[in-house]
Parts: sequence; C-alpha cells; structure tokens
Amino acid sequence: MAPTSTRPKLRTSFKNSRKIGPLYTSGPVAVSEDGTKAFTSVSEDVLMTDLVTGVEICRFAGDTETITSFALSPSCRHIIVFTSSLSMRVYDVPTGSITIDKPIQPTRVVAKAHDSPIHVSKVDPTSTYIASGSADGVVKVWNIVKGYITHIFKGHGGVVSALAFNYPKDPSSVLQKEKMQLITASVDSRIRIFDLTATANKASGAPKPEAVLEGHVSVPRGLDVTQDGKWLVSGGRDSVVLVWNLSTMETETTKKGKSKAAGPTLAKTIPTSERVESVGFLRSDEDLAGSSSSPNTLRLYTGGQKGVVRIWDAREGSVLFTLGTEDTSVSEGEEEQRQVVDCIYLHTQSTIVSVHADQNILFHSISNKSLSRQLIGFNDEIVDTVFLSSSSPSDSSSTARDTHMAFATNSSLIRVYSRTGLDARLLSGHTSIVLTMDASADGRIFASGSKDRTARVWAPVHYPESSLSTQESWGWGCVAVCSGHAESIGAVAMSKGEAKDSQSSFMFTGSQDRTIKMWDLGSVPSFASEDTDENDIPKLKSLTTVKAHEKDINSLDVSPNDRLLASGSQDRTAKIFQVDFRPAYGDRPAHGELRQIGICKGHKRGVWCVRFGKAERVLATGSGDKTVKLWNLDDFTCVKTFEGHSNSVLRVDFLNAGMQMVTSASDGLLKIWNVREEECVTTLDVHEDKVWAMAVSHDEKTVISGAADSVIAFWEDCTEEDAAEKEAQRSDLVLKEQDFMNYLALNDYKHAIQLALAMEQPGRLLNLFRDIRSSSESTFTGNAMVDEVIRGLSGSDLTRLLRYVRDWNANAKTSEVAQGVLFAIVKMKAAPDVMKAFDDANLEARLHSIVLPQDGVEVVRQPGAGKTALKELLEALMPYTERHLSRMDKLIQDSYMLDYVLGEMDSGMFNGEEDTMEVD
Repeated sequence: MAPTSTRPKLRTSFKNSRKIGPLYTSGPVAVSEDGTKAFTSVSEDVLMTDLVTGVEICRFAGDTETITSFALSPSCRHIIVFTSSLSMRVYDVPTGSITIDKPIQPTRVVAKAHDSPIHVSKVDPTSTYIASGSADGVVKVWNIVKGYITHIFKGHGGVVSALAFNYPKDPSSVLQKEKMQLITASVDSRIRIFDLTATANKASGAPKPEAVLEGHVSVPRGLDVTQDGKWLVSGGRDSVVLVWNLSTMETETTKKGKSKAAGPTLAKTIPTSERVESVGFLRSDEDLAGSSSSPNTLRLYTGGQKGVVRIWDAREGSVLFTLGTEDTSVSEGEEEQRQVVDCIYLHTQSTIVSVHADQNILFHSISNKSLSRQLIGFNDEIVDTVFLSSSSPSDSSSTARDTHMAFATNSSLIRVYSRTGLDARLLSGHTSIVLTMDASADGRIFASGSKDRTARVWAPVHYPESSLSTQESWGWGCVAVCSGHAESIGAVAMSKGEAKDSQSSFMFTGSQDRTIKMWDLGSVPSFASEDTDENDIPKLKSLTTVKAHEKDINSLDVSPNDRLLASGSQDRTAKIFQVDFRPAYGDRPAHGELRQIGICKGHKRGVWCVRFGKAERVLATGSGDKTVKLWNLDDFTCVKTFEGHSNSVLRVDFLNAGMQMVTSASDGLLKIWNVREEECVTTLDVHEDKVWAMAVSHDEKTVISGAADSVIAFWEDCTEEDAAEKEAQRSDLVLKEQDFMNYLALNDYKHAIQLALAMEQPGRLLNLFRDIRSSSESTFTGNAMVDEVIRGLSGSDLTRLLRYVRDWNANAKTSEVAQGVLFAIVKMKAAPDVMKAFDDANLEARLHSIVLPQDGVEVVRQPGAGKTALKELLEALMPYTERHLSRMDKLIQDSYMLDYVLGEMDSGMFNGEEDTMEVD
C-alpha cells in the first residue's frame, strides 16, 4: 500500500476580511451615548464606525468641501453637518451595525445656513433644535426635522466659540413650566444667556440676552450646565475655569415698582495652569472610586493644552485625579500636537472621550481611572509591521499567539493594535521616525530601529493584578536601548529560537553606516514596568560590529536554527554570515561573532528584503529590479527568478512549508507565488500606494499589509471555503443537468424551460426550441405545452428569455428560433405585462444588491423603473429583425423570379418542340 502524501495543499484564495483606513483626520468628533458608535470627520465625509467590532458602518456623503462643524442629536437619530460652503446638511442615522456600502445622502440641505463659516453647533437635550454659531457673531436656532429657523441672535463681538443649552426639569413638579435657554460664548470673552421660550413669542425686534457674563480675559472654549440648571461652568484659553450660579437669575422689584432681572453670580474661579479647550460637569450620581460623594457634590472635568483630562472638585477648586499621562519631556511643538481639543462625556458608560490634536481619540474610564480604549485617527505612511503575542505575567509560558500587531509609521511613535476592534496604544521612546521592526519567535518581545540611530527592545507591560480583571490594561514598554550606530538603523532581526530560554536570545541591527551590530538580549527583562523611567532603561553594548556592505543595509533575517544571518543592501547584493554566539554563563560574558560565508549576486537594483526558507536551505530576496530570486545556500547560486510585479519588490515571506511565497511591491499589489512552478497563483489588490509593510501570522492563515496610503488590510486564507463552494456548485449543476434531461425525456417542457432559465444555459434552451419548431403542430412555438409555459412566464424569467432572444437574433443561424420565440411572446403577452416583468426584475435586482440600513425598511417599487432596460432590449432587437425581414423579402422576390424563368423556359422550349413534332 502506497503511503499517503502529507504535502500541504496550495493556498490559492485570500479574501480581504477587514481593512483599517483613516478614521479621523481633523475636525469635530461625536460618540453615541451608549459608546458603541463613533462619528468622525475624514476629509469631506463623516464616517460612522462600530467601536465594538471596528468596522466602518457607513459614510455620510459630503459636498466636496471641508467640514467645519457637526453635531449628533442625543437620541442618535440625526446628524447635522456644516461645511465651508456654508451649507447645513441633515442626515438620518441608520440603526444597527449592518454595513452600508453606498454613502448616506442628506434628507435636508440648506444651501446657505449662515453668511460666514460655522465653527460650533449644538443639539438641545430633546433632539428637536440645533444651534449654530458662525464667524460673523450670529447664532441661529433651527428645527431639525422641519428645517426652519426659530431664533436668530446677533451682537456677539466676533466668532462664536461655544454653545450650550440649559433645559432644567424638576421631576417632582409636574406642572412646572418648561424653560429653555441658550448660552453662547464668543471671542470678545463674554458669555450671553438667551431665553428661547420668551423670544419665541416676540413679533419683532432683535432678541436681547437675559444676562451677559464677564469674567474671562480670553476666548471661552467650553460651556456646560448641570442637569438642574443651577450651575454653569466656562473654561477658556486664559487658563481659568469659572463656575457660575444660575439660580440667582430671579426677578427683583425696585423701589419704583419696576421689575428687574438679577444676573448669575460668579461662585468660583479655578486656575488650571493650562489653556482649557473643553469643560463640563459630571453627573452628581457618577461613581468616583476613592472619592466621597454627597448631594451637594459638584465635580467637573477639563481638557486642554497638556493633553490630559483632569477631574476637579468645583467647590474646593482642587484636582481629584488626572486621566491620561502628562509628558513633561516633549517639546513645545509636540505638546501642541498632543493637546486635547475636545471632550465628550458619556454618563451611561462612566467614560470621558478626549480628542487630541494629533488625531488620536482616547476613552478614559472614570470609575477605574484608566485608559479603556484608544483610537488612532490617522497612521500616515506605514513602513513596517509585525505580529505580537500577549502573555500573562504570572505564567510566562502561556502565550496567546498573534493577538496584537505593531506598526511603524512615518512617526517616532509605534502603533500597537489589538487584532480585534480598533483599540490601540502608542509607544513612545524614539526621538525620530521608526523605520523597521522584528519580533521574537513567540511574538512577546519585539525590537525597533529608528532614524535616531538607536534600536529599542519592547516587552509586555506588567500591570497590577487589580487592573488585569478589567481586561483593558495592556501594552508594551521599552526594556532595553541599543545605541552605537553612526547613522539611521534601517534593519533589525531577532533570533528565531523560542524565548523560553531567554539567555540564548540575541539580535542584529543594520544601518546606513553599512555595518551590522550584534546584541545580547540575555539580560533583558521579560516584562516591562508600567512606570519605568527613561533613565532606568538598560543600555546594551554590542558584541561585535561588521562592515558588511558598500551601501545602506535595507534588511536582515536570521535563519530558523539561529546559525545564519542574511543581509540585503542597496549595493544590489545579499550576503550570508555564519553566527557564532555563546551566551553569558556565570562570570563569563556573552560572546558573538559573524563570519561571511557567501554572497548572492544577480540583482540589477538594490535588495529591499531577504528571507530564509522555513523548511529548506534557501534564501528569497526582493529587489528594486521588480524580481524575486531564490538562492541555494549550499553554493549561493540563483535557482529561480519570479517576475510579475511592475515595480520594486519590497517584502517577501514564505508560506505553506516553503511551497509558496507572498510578496508586496511598490505597485500596491500583493502576490501569492507557487515556488515549484514559478508562477503567480493570485494577486491581492486593495492598496493605492507602495506596500512597505507585510507580516504573516503564525498559523499562516492571515496576512496583514500596510501601505503608504495609510490603509491596513487583513487577508484571510479562504482556499478551503472556495473549494467547498465550487464543489457544491458543481454538484448542484450536475443534478440540475440530470433533471433537465429527465424532463426532456418525459416531454415535461414546463419544468425543462424553467430549469434551463434557472441554470442560465441559453444553449440548452436554443436546442429545445429548435427541436420543437421542427414539429408540424400548428401553435406559436410548435408545441402547445411550450406555449403555455411562455404564457405563464413573468418577472426575471421573462426578461432573461427576452435577453437570450436578443442574443440569438444577432446570429443568422439562430435568428429563425429567436424570431419564433419572439413571435410567441408578442402574441401571448400584452405590452403592460412585459413592462411589469421588467419592473419586477428591476425590483428583484435591487433587493439582491443593496443592504438595508435597518430591519423593517421596505424597498419602494418604482413605477416604470424597467423602461430603460426594455428600451435597450428593443433597440437591440429592431435592427437585426429589420435585416432578417429584408433578407426574407429578397428571398421571396428571388423565388418569384425563379418561377418566372422556369415558366418561360417551359413555354418557350418544350412548347415549340411539341408543335414541330405534330407537323412531322
């Protein structure tokens, strides 16, 4: 008995299962009250994202102009967008999490909402009105559903900078008259309070504010009112937060008997030592761990210049705690990038969302005083990526594979994403752009190289046991710094041995200074501390330095057995080095050496990537000459060359026990190659720019790619699913073909025609109609049963048959059958019935192609929607039908001529001969 082959099957199909694109570029941000949906500005569109799954739900179509402001109603039913074209666009927000491919169109558009750009907008607590403030100092209040203006407030001394509604309700008083106020702030540093209820009843005259509050010396950027309407807080760029008592706004009677309104009083001035961009009150029932709470407790939050959110006791004017980490070592320019530009308070989730100028969105848990989620709005150009694996500090052997991904972008910060969702962390430490990364064999520890001439080693952060229960505290921290290169580090490679024996681990760095350095990682901690200071991070010393190439070193890779090192350079060569490493033991220090044993020459441009085979002694190299070469490590000769990319090959990796390769290139494509046949199996296309970053998961079922277009793509192996689907389709087709033959044998033309239409096989229908027409039965088609079938066709079946007739009619050999079927349809189907069939077919196509935004939504039938398709069909049928008609007319005329000629021949020849014979 022959042994069964265990050779793995080729992976031929990969699907784009997920994509992480730009989430937030600049401008306003909104989050639904339940914390599941985020609304962010991306170029000229508003993007709606499911924060649980990280999937883009829909986009709200813009008007090609920059978004200046938008507001989400508290009910999450409407979103109102203002753009630099001065327009106001109202959209209905879809419910549920079903992805909608087509952009959501506005339900109402006001072409010119203001005469100047609108910078701030706010929806009232009842989701009925929206207030918008413009640069010319005008505030308008709109009815969202009906779209008309209810109030116009003028007199602001410049740009309107903040808005807030005051709508207090006392649940204990059923008969209390509801009163709504609008509070505005502008660059003249004044705060104005308008009574919306009173001004709504005025017939003429510009409404005046009930009160004008003066206390700030710079522009107020944030306003908020407590639920009971008794307290107002304002914060501005004068580094001061003011708390106002609104309960003093009562009517006083003067000595002359006239009524006079008393204004709010300033209750507390809180210096913040930073410019405040957002401020708000916490609910009185908010649970703050470790803080006392009483009915008179008044707490507020601020966010601003220093990039953190502070929780204050408003009565005492003291900071209770701080959410986020204030980095005092950053420069003034970096501080400006990391400042908070807006805060969103989600009471039901006990969360404060801070929006930062560097396009990051942070979710802070108030109850846990920790970071629960971080969204990275824009990744810029992605240059490298690796898979990471999380592990428990209590058990270093328990490691979940490929749970996170690290990305190096055009930034000094390393982005680490969770594999599920959009939760991410930023790792700071490098002072210049990070160029390259590599991970250990188990994925727990990874290294990065930067333009700052240093390489850093990162390990999982050890969090206290109390925070581990929340499953929200995770991250990586720097545990070692490698310095010594004279130029930028463009390549790093870690040993491939499992890190269970950390004493035998090492790494290499390659630089623009054309040298390779070897580093011992035996003393590097397995976990990072949460509060490690930069000065406490160990500084490693290189074991050896080798002058390896004549130009910049682009790539390094260590063989699976840790005995060989490969390097690729701009000098168009790849070199192989033998690694001699001896770990430290006792008083004996670690020792490492590199000895060159071979050189691979053959590329016509620089080598961008080198990768050892995982199962065989081969090396793959990707080059700027658009090729991938496979080298034999025994004699360093090129054994195979793969051509197919139209630009530089930037990344190479092996799949499927070395039977396949996956490559990425500057043409924006990923290709899967069959190594044995030297052919491309499939091409993956989703990027629009150079694909610098690519990584393969440990189980080789997932490939992630990152490109210069700021898009991260996830490619899942679906070879088995596609094969099973094709097999099911083949089996189904075989069964249907057998049923079709059985129907023909039984003269069951009804089911035979319906089955042929369902299988979309016009050839079988053509043969069926041709055979029927050869019968002598006097019917439209030649068979009474077939006539009944055609008479009963409707919807997509009738339209499909007419399209087959159109195709048959274009060929002279099949035109006779086409004309016969068309004659039967015209005779047995009325024109309105044919039109209705096209309408029904159009409705069915819409139902199959669109994705409904919510359950219960009905797709409305559009009368006459099939007219265009019917018109196109008739326009295709008429020219060929006229040609066939003229051909038949010519044949008939020719037949008359033939009859005449034959008649003349008979009368002229035979009659004359008969007369002669009679005379004789």
